[in-house]
Amino acid sequence: MAEKRIGILTSGGDCAGLNAALRAVVHRAIRGYGWRVFGIRDGSLGLMNRPLSYVEFDLSVASGEMLRQGGTILGTINKGDPFAYPMPDGSKKDRSQDFVEGYRELGLDALIVIGGDGSMRILNKLCKMGCVPMVGIPKTIDNDVAHTDYAIGYVTALGVATEAIDRLAPTAASHHRVMILEVMGRDVGHIALSSGIGGGADVILIPEIPYNLEGIAAKIEEVREEGRNHALVVVAEGCKTEDGRPVSQVQTGGEVRYGGIGQYLAAKLAPMVDAETRVTVLGHVQRGGTPNMRDRLIASAFGVHAVDLIAQGKMDRMVAWQHGSVVDVPLAEIAGITRAVDPYGALAHTARGLGIYIGEMNSCAV
Repeated sequence: MAEKRIGILTSGGDCAGLNAALRAVVHRAIRGYGWRVFGIRDGSLGLMNRPLSYVEFDLSVASGEMLRQGGTILGTINKGDPFAYPMPDGSKKDRSQDFVEGYRELGLDALIVIGGDGSMRILNKLCKMGCVPMVGIPKTIDNDVAHTDYAIGYVTALGVATEAIDRLAPTAASHHRVMILEVMGRDVGHIALSSGIGGGADVILIPEIPYNLEGIAAKIEEVREEGRNHALVVVAEGCKTEDGRPVSQVQTGGEVRYGGIGQYLAAKLAPMVDAETRVTVLGHVQRGGTPNMRDRLIASAFGVHAVDLIAQGKMDRMVAWQHGSVVDVPLAEIAGITRAVDPYGALAHTARGLGIYIGEMNSCAV
């Protein structure tokens, strides 16, 4: 097989396991096919910059240490849509052609993109416009990419959230408090639901299931009547107020992000349940750190399979984990689709079976 030059980039928010995927791509491409691998720095920006910003990988870089390292050694961005790129004067400019020209200048034969639902959608559009052969690898701690059971980063983030509940429980018991843990989950509640079940929460609130404050208060009172002096509440950051208003905060630079639902709940619940309430917001703690075994395994399998797809000439595909195996699906089938929690699925049923309050099911669409 003729030598190929393939590029790889990470886009969107970082998470544990990205470097494991990079390592797998390097090993498979060089050892399996004798190809050259170019890492694009800072997502799409690396191909839009002049001069181009990239590094050529070799096997000396792709060591076991890389497998264990959190974040991404290539850097990443989660803003700056190439089709509407923010300029210093506040205007927006279409820089999509800069990306395509950068790809061609580097002489690449294909591009592997590691990203979440948003960045995958934008980069797929970009690659289609420029006739750039692309293979996607899903990563997101929210686990909301369609057609894959797991995305890189989710299981490690889930472990962090569960450990946080384990650590909060003794303090809640010692001080007779209601402890509220706000976890990541912009539009979906996979982290909140799974960590809440695994950590023994009494209340789990997710964006997919409406709730009311009276229902939460009733559950806390039920816990008291059972002889316990504390309660644990887990809430996804994307949950809205009882009347449907989003809760957000303005970040440095004017960017608006979800956050603050934990404080809202604490303020509302404290007088209703006559108990001290305390809020812990995990935030970016869930993104960083050493990837656990499962994320290393999934990332390695995804990386190998992505390179094999290029070798087989199967482009415009995304690798996915389904039923314990690696498969691939058309990128067109994941665009604009969110893998949400099923309000009537196995985990929601498990939570209800354990007596956990997860909202008002009669308000959910079937």
